[in-house]
Amino acid sequence: MPEKSIREMNEWEKMHYSLAARTFHASLMSSFILGLVAMIIGLSLYTLALVNSFIRESFMLSRNAAAILERTVDVKSYADKVMEVYRSQSAEEMNQIGTETYIERFAQFMDTNDYKTINAVLKIFGQSSDMDAIYLAMYDRDTCAIVYLVDPDQKNMLKPGEWETVSEKGMEKFLRWNGKGSLYEIDKTELYGWLCTSGVPIMGSDGKIAAFVLTDVSLGSIAKNMNSFVIQYSLAIAVVTLLIGYLLSQRIKKSLVAPINEIADASLLYMLDRKQGKAGYDHFTNLNIKTGDEVENLSLIIADMAKDISDYEENLTKITAEKERISMELSLATRIQGDMLPNIFPAFPEKKEFDIYASMDPAREVGGDFYDFFLVDDDHLCLVMADVSGKGIPAALFMMASKIILANNAMSGYSPAKILEKTNMAICSNNREEMFVTVWIGILELSTGKLTAANAGHEYPVLKHPDGQFALYKDKHGFVLGGMDGMKYKEYEIQMLPGSKLFLYTDGVPEATDKDNNMFGTDRMLASLNKNPDGDAYDIMVTMRTDIDAFVKEALQFDDLTMMCLEYKGKKDD
Repeated sequence: MPEKSIREMNEWEKMHYSLAARTFHASLMSSFILGLVAMIIGLSLYTLALVNSFIRESFMLSRNAAAILERTVDVKSYADKVMEVYRSQSAEEMNQIGTETYIERFAQFMDTNDYKTINAVLKIFGQSSDMDAIYLAMYDRDTCAIVYLVDPDQKNMLKPGEWETVSEKGMEKFLRWNGKGSLYEIDKTELYGWLCTSGVPIMGSDGKIAAFVLTDVSLGSIAKNMNSFVIQYSLAIAVVTLLIGYLLSQRIKKSLVAPINEIADASLLYMLDRKQGKAGYDHFTNLNIKTGDEVENLSLIIADMAKDISDYEENLTKITAEKERISMELSLATRIQGDMLPNIFPAFPEKKEFDIYASMDPAREVGGDFYDFFLVDDDHLCLVMADVSGKGIPAALFMMASKIILANNAMSGYSPAKILEKTNMAICSNNREEMFVTVWIGILELSTGKLTAANAGHEYPVLKHPDGQFALYKDKHGFVLGGMDGMKYKEYEIQMLPGSKLFLYTDGVPEATDKDNNMFGTDRMLASLNKNPDGDAYDIMVTMRTDIDAFVKEALQFDDLTMMCLEYKGKKDD
């Protein structure tokens, strides 16, 4: 792949990396590979046929020579005498092969009429063929060797009694031949390289093999006979490969490269028209590509796309303006919602009996969670923590209505349970969307520290007494507000002592989730609260938010995150 983009290339580089050039190279390479495969297959088939031809010829040569020898010479008698002397040698004497002493042991056999007759017959057959060698030999199982009996080769004649080690597999193949098919073995030798040896056994009167007439042909000789064919075949394949590659590249250029270049030229003109404020999609509609394939389909799709883009841009200004208007309204809604919640701290500087801090971070522009705290009278502080079902604008609207109703009922002097009952009745009277809200509400008597509270399906509050640790206060839950009309709620009392702390929250705190969908959980929440249990309300809230952020890290906020912390300090003497 080129390191430069096409816009950074000069003309020569563009030509070199063009689709047309790549098409030609790919076509030529494909044709070359196809030609190479065809050449390999052709040469393999020709080699196999040539080898089989030599095997048949050498086998027939051995069989004809064996037939003549069986009629003219007592091969068994001659072979038995030579093998008798061979087998009578000690291992040390056998290893003297090639020495004058070794040759002298078998010299007597070269003067016999049988040797001379066999040698003459084999010589005639050898001269009448293209085989490398024809000779008489016998295999010896005890020494796993081939023992030469008669070799008419004048250049490299092997005298009677000379031997060579052979593979046991090849030897047994000859000794156990059943007379069917051609008898041959291809093996690599130290002296002659790869040889194909064909042979026919000569049987004695006792039905046992007396000797073999063997014919050798070197695979190197076969290769020489292939030279002319290989050259002619290779030239033919090369010409055909180049012709196919050229025709294929021209075909691809016409059906693929040229239409793509037309599309590219039309795209360039379209881009120039767009810069001048023109529609320009007629450059694509004027294309006349009739390839009947994906390229033609691409040109039609691009023409439709250009037309759709033009139509879309006509509405883009309206859509953008509408989005900006919605964004401004959402921003305004966020500010309004934030202003509806107590957000000035310290909240009641003149009140020394308590310290309070709260925060609400919506998951979207606006949220469904809310908190509230206000003085019902000079000695009673109302605390509210609530979570509306759902998110976004519907939840925010429901949240505002619920907050107002709760505050109105609280200011009427009702107890926490009665406040929830009245609020539930008001919500259920007109709740076609069937939304609901969970609420924890408590009224703290500042002079005594008595906290009267009720829970409508909300999270457990967390309480800390002086010199103690933060722990869940598992109060009894009533049904959620807005879920069912006519519900009754129970309230309970907690005695707050100077130094006692109360932590309220929505489910967004324990259910804060990291990128692996692990939740922050109640245990981590309590551990965070107990890092600095004696800190003031603000410090405890900061520690909690820091720990949540460290846990969640880059994961998106899934739910509204709302918390409140109250420290009761008791009645101060004037």
